[in-house]
Parts: sequence; structure tokens; C-alpha cells
Amino acid sequence: MKHKVQLTKARQYKGIIVEPEIREFFIGKVWSRENTPFSKEKIDRYIENNYFKVKPAISEKHSFFPFFNKKYICNRCSNDNQQEFVEFECARCRKICVYCRHCINMGRMSSCTDLLVWNGPSEKFPKHHILDWNGMFTELQQKASKELLDSIIQRRNHLLHAVCGAGKTEILFPAVFHCLQEGLRICIATPRTDVVLELFPRFQKVFPNTVIHAYYGNAPKQKGTAQLVIATTHQLYRFEEAFDMVIVDEADAFPYTYDISLQKAVWKSKKKGAPVALVTATPSVRILSKVKKDGWGYSFIPKRYHGHSLPVPRFESLWFYERQINKGRIPKKLALWTKSRIEQGEPFFIFFPTIHLMQKAAPLFQQIHPDILSVHAKDPERKEKVMKLRNEEIPGLLTTTILERGVTISNVQVAVVGAESKIFTSSALIQISGRVGRNVNFPGGEIVFFHHGISVEMDAARNEILRLNKEGFQ
Repeated sequence: MKHKVQLTKARQYKGIIVEPEIREFFIGKVWSRENTPFSKEKIDRYIENNYFKVKPAISEKHSFFPFFNKKYICNRCSNDNQQEFVEFECARCRKICVYCRHCINMGRMSSCTDLLVWNGPSEKFPKHHILDWNGMFTELQQKASKELLDSIIQRRNHLLHAVCGAGKTEILFPAVFHCLQEGLRICIATPRTDVVLELFPRFQKVFPNTVIHAYYGNAPKQKGTAQLVIATTHQLYRFEEAFDMVIVDEADAFPYTYDISLQKAVWKSKKKGAPVALVTATPSVRILSKVKKDGWGYSFIPKRYHGHSLPVPRFESLWFYERQINKGRIPKKLALWTKSRIEQGEPFFIFFPTIHLMQKAAPLFQQIHPDILSVHAKDPERKEKVMKLRNEEIPGLLTTTILERGVTISNVQVAVVGAESKIFTSSALIQISGRVGRNVNFPGGEIVFFHHGISVEMDAARNEILRLNKEGFQ
């Protein structure tokens, strides 16, 4: 029997009828008053009856020294970097206003903008859910899953540190299922849209009678109130005290690990006392030190779920690769590697350090095979292109670091062009290497770092993979 949140019945609250469409849209969110999908008259009526708390989008920070310059804070994204606030002559209020540049891509927040926070009845979520997963945990997975669940029950923060391909998503299932059965609301956040697109159908399949929403830039509208939300960390700007548990997957990924406001958004989105779990294969020193200092729960899995070693990258010199590509030639070693993958029927990723270089190379690779495609962060068809590779409709993809994590393709082979470039940090190179050998039927594979000189980061990545392999098989 399926249990769904009842959306058709209006509820009475403080003697007033609450429309379910209003409640399900606003509950747990911070939203601009002028950009709601409801009429101004209706929103004003709800405000008059205290269904909303209203606060300015930009507030002035209190200072002990009022003679200093004014200091501002954005109440949507929590940004307080004064260099990212701009004064302007506002046509709406006809005064000098201030807006936040940090979250401008999600709509301008200015000092005369009102934010609405739901103050009406809370949602009562169902407690009867289905966990439709018949997989078996390894001993290490079982241990990590139990440790995570214990932390959640104790409302303690937790770090799940597991190598690429260890089955981190499956380890989350019992903890998420426990929270659902308690009638709690959960968010799984990640810095990358591609990871959201990868996780969403997997959780829909495993929890078939749970209302799940996916939030990312230009996501389609979704009905109902989601008990499980899978979102990019940027989307958490729009939530406040909404979740009983927040899981941050790929917690070391750009831009989350470098953007303090995104980290603040995670803590703002959860209810008081609710636990946060970080999940990553490559935790930063800062994350590890915080876990130790604050007494978080900690789980470590140095071994892949299928028991095979992590593929170790091979270094291959590719002198003056950029000059050759700019002259209209694919370097010989790279061309031979690509042709070999096509001849053997092996799908492949080729990572490039910049979009410009990748776009220069794309037509050259299409001379080898016309169906080779390229993809980058702003490509509107990136979801479809990855699906084409997964469905064996194309032989391979040229890509930037946008696909360094969260994407699983059976038997994929990987090359990195310009592995010495600054964009390829040791953690990025480890994540890229982790795309290879994830499937139990194809546990090996090729990962090659084509370079114009071996970097410290390349050495660090290979040494860490070797260390994890040694530790995993002790």
C-alpha cells in the first residue's frame, strides 16, 4: 500500500483555511515575496494572518563602531563579504539600495526585497515507506552503514570516508530509511548537478513510495511536499530549518569546499540539533581536523565493494600537446590511445584542463570518429550526452572536470590531457581515476595521465591510490 502526503485537503490553522498548494510550496523555504507563483493579494492575506515571517533580503550587520562603513549580510545566502555588495539607484523603491552579487544568478536580492519564511502549520510526513534494495553489504560496508546510522540516532555529525567505488550511495540507504520511518525530512546535497542527476533515479527506484524531489538549476516543477530532497548545495540558499538530517555528498568538491556561504547554507537548511553527514572519497585536511576536534562519528572504507584494487594511473609524456592541438593535430600518443579504445569497443572519457582547449580538440577527434562528443558545465545537453555514452550510442566523451565525480559508466577508460595543469589537484585526479573499474564485471581498466612534466599533485594522487590499495588489502 502506498502512503502519500495528503495534498488535496486544506487544513485549518488559527481559524483560517490553509491552502495545501501554499503550504507545500513554502514550507521550509526562504522565498522572495515578489517572485512567488501566487497572487499578491493572496500572499498579503497570508502575511496579515501571520502565516509568514517577513524579513529583508539584505540586513545591516550590527557594529560596535557605527562611524565605520556599513556592513551588510544577505539573508538568503548568508554572504557577508562586503566586496560582494553593490549600491545602486533602485527604480522600485526610488532609494539607494544594496544587492548581493554572490547569489545574483538565483535572482537579485536587494535591501528593499522581502523574504518570506513559512510560519504556518508544519507538514506531517508518512512513516510507512519501502526500501526496495536486495543488495548485500561487504563487511566494511555493513560496519560503516551501522556507524552512520548510530550517529544519526544519536543526532551526532558524521564523516563517511570511502574510496571511489566503495558503494557510498548504498551505504546511505539504511540511515535514510530509518529517518523516513520516523516521519523525518531528509536532504542529500551535493555541489554538482551531475551528481544530483545520477542520484535522483537511484533513490526513486529504491524508495518507490516516497515523495522525492530533485532541485538544481532549471529543474522542472515537481508536485507535492518532498520528504526526501536531492539538491545542489546552491539550492540550499532557498531553505531554512527545513530538514531533520542533511547529507552532503562529495563534500570536498568545488565550489562547496571553497565557498563559505555554501557551507553556511547547509547548516541554515537543517533544523536545530539535526545531524549533518559528510560523504567523500577525498576529505580535505580541514574536514578531517574538524571531525577530530568536534568529536564527529567517523567511518573509513579503503576498499571497493567488489574487492579489487583501485586502478593506478599511468604517466605518459605528451610534450607540447597544447601547441599541437592549436595547430590542428592530435598528439600521436593520444590519437593512438583513442583509436585503441574505439577498436576494442571500450567507452572512454578524455579530460581537458580548459573548455577552450577541449573545443579546439573536439573537431580533431571527430575526424577519428564522428560520434565523439564534448561536454562542459554550461552545456545544456550534458545529461543527454552522458546518457548516450552509457547507452553505447557514442564511443567517448571529451570533458572538463565537471565529470570528475558522481558519474558511473560500465567499463569506461580514462585519459587526462595536461594532467600537470593547476586545475587537476591531487583530489581531482583521484576522483577522475575513480571513474575506472567501478563495475564488478569490469574491475580493471586504463587511467593514463598525459602530461607536459610530472607535477607534485600527480605524484600525490598516485601515491595516495597506492596507499589505499595497500591499506585495503592488509
